[in-house]
Amino acid sequence: MSSMTIEPWLREILRCPACRSTLADGTGPTGAAELQCTGEPCGRAYRIDEGVPVLLVGEARSTRD
Repeated sequence: MSSMTIEPWLREILRCPACRSTLADGTGPTGAAELQCTGEPCGRAYRIDEGVPVLLVGEARSTRD
């Protein structure tokens, strides 16, 4: 996991840019920290680069098979 964390105040207001659902802390397939959408139909995961969440829909990873 990433050694850098997201500030708690920022963590509270972050939402999935695709569906506006809340984001949960998760771990990607490579073991890197990511934010995972909690919206049932969406299921996108956004990477965290050096403590900064990359909330770009086009770069999100799908968690749905």
